[in-house]
Amino acid sequence: MRAQSSATTPSRIAVAAGREQRPGLGTLQAALGVIAFSLTFPATAWGLEGFGPWSLVAVRSVLAAVIAGGALLALRVPLPARRHWFGLAVVAAGVVLGFPLLTTLALETSTTAHAAVVVGLLPLTTALLSALRVGTRPSRTFWAAALAGAAAVLAFTVQQSGGALSRADLYLFAALLVCAAGYTEGGRLARVMPGWHVIGWALVLCLPLTLPVAALALAQEPVRLTAHSVAGLLWVAAGSQFLGLVVWYRGMAAVGIPKASQLQLAQPLLTLVWSVLLLGEHLPVAAPLTAVAVLVCIAVTQRARG
Repeated sequence: MRAQSSATTPSRIAVAAGREQRPGLGTLQAALGVIAFSLTFPATAWGLEGFGPWSLVAVRSVLAAVIAGGALLALRVPLPARRHWFGLAVVAAGVVLGFPLLTTLALETSTTAHAAVVVGLLPLTTALLSALRVGTRPSRTFWAAALAGAAAVLAFTVQQSGGALSRADLYLFAALLVCAAGYTEGGRLARVMPGWHVIGWALVLCLPLTLPVAALALAQEPVRLTAHSVAGLLWVAAGSQFLGLVVWYRGMAAVGIPKASQLQLAQPLLTLVWSVLLLGEHLPVAAPLTAVAVLVCIAVTQRARG
């Protein structure tokens, strides 16, 4: 009874805080999350210069769990209520384990630019799962703009790949599904608890699995520490895996899962810019046209009432 009571009080406080939060602030927080996520693929490419795929994914999760667990412990955050553990397990499976592993495997053979555009379908996938899971009912205008944005991203992908799907594409499409499930469940939980509690407990929940996997992978895969590989590892652990998700879940709780998810239509375009600046990849000719189409769709979805 005591554990349940202690978990309920912070939840009520979180709900009250979420109601008082201005939509503009929520949009800003979600946008900061998108910027953090847009650096994930370039940082992963850097990390793969010195780590194997399994080592990189496991170690990033362990480091993020240490950061999150330390914060939870220092602030004496009580355990979540029992009814929230299933949702946290979905978040853990989707954004802590599934998405990082599948996209890292894809980036072994795919460029960051190509992977970023495929993952541009994530907003629509998230909106669809949100409608099924939490009963959101966006307007027809919202759906039309979301579908148009997804169509632009898909057309760009097909044009760049020559119409053929590779094994990397299959990894990326699977990553879309598991990540959208994690985003949807995390956004739902962020309505009743602080966003950083959601990702923090999800990371800690995975620690009994990621810690031994990290030890095993580091013993089996070669490790070559360089400035790029260390910087990439630190960013995907602290920036993408923890801090980015903290502001992202707070933003989703404030403005709603469908609208926040549409901000991610800008993510592949930001990643394209980072891939040129940080990795020296060549920017596809069709990117500016896709950028205009996507930004228009973002403007429409943010104004559409749902």
